[in-house]
Amino acid sequence: MTAVRNVHERVIDAPAAAVGALLDRLSAADDPIFPTPAWPRMRLDRPLAVGADGGHGRIRYHVTAYEPGSRVRFDTPPGGGLDGYHELTVAPLGAERCRVRHVLECEVRGAGILQWGLVIRHLHDTMIEEIFDNIERAAAGGVARPVRWSPWVRLLHRLTWARPRAVGTPAEARLIRSSVDRPDYVDAYRVDLLPGLPRDPAAWTGVLRDAFPVLARDDGELLMDVNTAGLTARASILVDDRHVTLSTAVKTDSPRARAYWGVVKLVHPVMARTMLRRAHRALALAAPSAGERAQAQSPAPERS
Repeated sequence: MTAVRNVHERVIDAPAAAVGALLDRLSAADDPIFPTPAWPRMRLDRPLAVGADGGHGRIRYHVTAYEPGSRVRFDTPPGGGLDGYHELTVAPLGAERCRVRHVLECEVRGAGILQWGLVIRHLHDTMIEEIFDNIERAAAGGVARPVRWSPWVRLLHRLTWARPRAVGTPAEARLIRSSVDRPDYVDAYRVDLLPGLPRDPAAWTGVLRDAFPVLARDDGELLMDVNTAGLTARASILVDDRHVTLSTAVKTDSPRARAYWGVVKLVHPVMARTMLRRAHRALALAAPSAGERAQAQSPAPERS
């Protein structure tokens, strides 16, 4: 067993009350500081308060202490490999400055020791510094030295990015459901619509690298013609309040089409998941940060 203590802190040129107000919005729909969509969003089962339970990505925790405007503590459940807590505090340094501090203390056991040293610590350190960047953007109007990702963090981020889940064709995907009569094959894959990601399905057409023609668009869904080698094939991108879903419907109209699809369908699920995952990550990395979104909505007042 190894004891870990990891501390980050930064002085922010903004009143503690302004920064504390940002802290109070953690996990809310308009959370201005948690660094999503580049990282999985923080979700709690209720508004920020003692007893709230949730996490981000695979990391689980629950709120065990909360002092509005100044402190929140999250304890991790026992047996998860990192038994301990995270704590984020805001302390005034006069009327116009404050110190933000994040402390992680935990006990790491077994394979978790290696995982912490090689993976988790690097991702954790980068994420916390991005939280601080967002606080500066939202409260002080900008950040002087934003965190830079190391090549190792970029690789880890790519490897650990969430993979699309297989689902049934959504009932809301009316265009693709009516586009192919009695299809021989259908599938659908889904990713989370993280805060800051585009809600216009046209922004997601990069999922399919070829320039397939758009046949129709309706109520958050875009339908594309992906016919090839005698197949009647359609692909649909549906964006709803929580997800982006890529659906496919295929009909084999001839012996040539059946022979072609018999081979392609073996790799199609892997290709569809890979393309959706690649587009999901690329759009997340290109999107404005939470702090930039908050700054755009409510610019910080000019300081004398």
